[in-house]
Amino acid sequence: MTTGARSDLEAGHVSSRRRGASAASTPATAGLEQAEAEGGNIRKDLFLAYKTLGVVFGGLVTSPLYVYPSMNLASPTKDDYMGLYSIMFWTLTLIGVVKYVGIALNADDHGEGGTFAMYSLLCRHADIGILPSKKVHSEEEPLIHTQSAVDRRPSWLGKFFERSITARRVLLFMAILGMCMLIGDGILTPAISVLSAINGLREPFPSVSKPVVEALSAAILIGLFLLQKYGTSKVSFLFSPIMAAWTFTTPIIGVYSIVRYYPGIFKAISPHYIVRFFLRNKKEGWRMLGGTVLCITGAEAMFADLGHFSKKGIQIAFLFSIYPSLVLTYAGQTAYLINNVNDFSDGFYKFVPRPVYWPMFVIATLAAIVASQSLISATFSVIKQSVVLDCFPRVKVVHTSQHKEGEVYSPETNYILMVLCVGVVLGFGAGNSIGNAFGVVVIMVMLITTIMLTLVMIIIWRTPPALVALYFVPFFIMEGAYVSAVFTKIPEGGWLPFAVSMILALIMFGWYYGRQRKAEYEMANKVTVERLGELLARPEVQRVPGLCFFYSNIQDGLTPVLAHYIKNMSSLHAATVFVTLRYLLVAKVDERERILVRRLGPGGVYACTVQYGYADSFRGDDLTAQVTSRLRQHVEAEAGAEEAARLEAAWKAGVVHVRGKMRFYVGDDAGWFDKVMLGFYEFLHGICRSALPALGTPLQRRVEIGMMHKV
Repeated sequence: MTTGARSDLEAGHVSSRRRGASAASTPATAGLEQAEAEGGNIRKDLFLAYKTLGVVFGGLVTSPLYVYPSMNLASPTKDDYMGLYSIMFWTLTLIGVVKYVGIALNADDHGEGGTFAMYSLLCRHADIGILPSKKVHSEEEPLIHTQSAVDRRPSWLGKFFERSITARRVLLFMAILGMCMLIGDGILTPAISVLSAINGLREPFPSVSKPVVEALSAAILIGLFLLQKYGTSKVSFLFSPIMAAWTFTTPIIGVYSIVRYYPGIFKAISPHYIVRFFLRNKKEGWRMLGGTVLCITGAEAMFADLGHFSKKGIQIAFLFSIYPSLVLTYAGQTAYLINNVNDFSDGFYKFVPRPVYWPMFVIATLAAIVASQSLISATFSVIKQSVVLDCFPRVKVVHTSQHKEGEVYSPETNYILMVLCVGVVLGFGAGNSIGNAFGVVVIMVMLITTIMLTLVMIIIWRTPPALVALYFVPFFIMEGAYVSAVFTKIPEGGWLPFAVSMILALIMFGWYYGRQRKAEYEMANKVTVERLGELLARPEVQRVPGLCFFYSNIQDGLTPVLAHYIKNMSSLHAATVFVTLRYLLVAKVDERERILVRRLGPGGVYACTVQYGYADSFRGDDLTAQVTSRLRQHVEAEAGAEEAARLEAAWKAGVVHVRGKMRFYVGDDAGWFDKVMLGFYEFLHGICRSALPALGTPLQRRVEIGMMHKV
């Protein structure tokens, strides 16, 4: 039972006792308590909805800055603009409201969203994973085993994936591609948003050159990335007022523009304008989808940033502020362009009335900075998920909140993003080229989400086939049409996200392949307790004074490095504790459950599992003291005073921390694929962080044992 559930149960018992003591006041008291609880929940949801403006929706709500300028329109007409607005309206409605708010936000994995979260969810509910990653434990696991046999029986699609290794590899590749594309989104969103906003300087000051705009944009982005280390909560608290100002001022200007230029703009909501648009423009109309898709940029952050906020907060913010704001802003822009058909290249600043131009420029610039935040936060989330799944090289992930697991920051990721983002601004410059690249990223992530969400519906939710088809067919057709259109933009800038994605995919696949081969070797050569007894029984093996903490990733058996260590050192410490670290999906693990100790067969040898949550901190001396204290308690209770005295003597003789480091040796007889991929894995392994958390143990107490595995 979770802590929250336990608290609710205890609260229920207390309430029952009070009802027994004062039956006459029960209805009024219960009603008052319920009203207070509901009022508190509503206030909390509204506050979280307000905070999402600063992190989740920045990219989406600032898309009017660059949608029309990214379109290469040739002699547009009123009917063209009506058709374009109709396409944007239905794209926002179907993808934003129906797909993400109505469906995707329910496919979370322990509160986390994104393609990797759905992959993790699918792997946990069906035997379709092929990653050699450590199992991630959760308090919810016992609840899974209480389901009925019918609920746990694999669906027909689950059985297909379990039988087909090719299908499982394709599923993993889709999850990897979605993660890589989202990182590409994190590079392009800051670049196009800030560049489009700062470009507003050129309207009143034509003498301002493009290089000046690019330099200012780069300086702003560098400042934004340097703020990331302070955490999402602090950033969102600072940025939410700015985003609220943008969200509620742009639709006001939109309404003014509608009234002044074309009050009949909402006729375009009728889908027949879309049909007429494609019949009239044919191939050119299809190509223009590459520009209209940008109206939904940032919607994927709703799902990817789910770990930072709550589902209800995101839904409230989108339905009651973001969606109406975008519908009215695009309607106002389109109404202006119907009367000024050739102003699309600066479609935002042209439609802003002159008296409020400078206030809107300031708000737009600040809002563009906020827009960058949404995808930066999403990138941190997916990097953390992939590291936990053990299919991405280990990077430092810092939890910036003691209360929310999803609030993370990765220094290495942050600075690489900064360099790439500034490089895009200075290298591409023109908004059209970045817009072309941006469209490829946006729609690829959404199409992958659609496919994986369909798998979740069939394998986990057991949704009726008719409802699955009602979701999959229209969204696959719509997003497939968008994909086909944006692919024509690859030579015009769309190559950039593909280049980034291919590099990331190569890194992830190389890491995955190496981890798989390593796991196969360790499981095939693990040391059993019986084998350990045989090794220690050899006459040349001595038990030397001291207490040794020997770290291992294997929970069922002991690492093969142990046998290598004993054979080469011909010794083992008098007291040796094999420590396995287990990550739990909770904030902090209760002290009574954090350290689990058991005695292994040979004398003075113990197994210890250290369970930790995302907000638990590791300090070497503290952890050593805690494990030793728990070990003393276990020995005194189970083995008696004599063994306890030996443990105390070992402690006084000195403590050492040992970890194994297995490396591959690729021989001449290995295949070319192994030579390339395992060589690449060794390179990645050499530059990434240790698998163990930063324990902070003194350098003089650390011992690293190397071991070569010939392939």
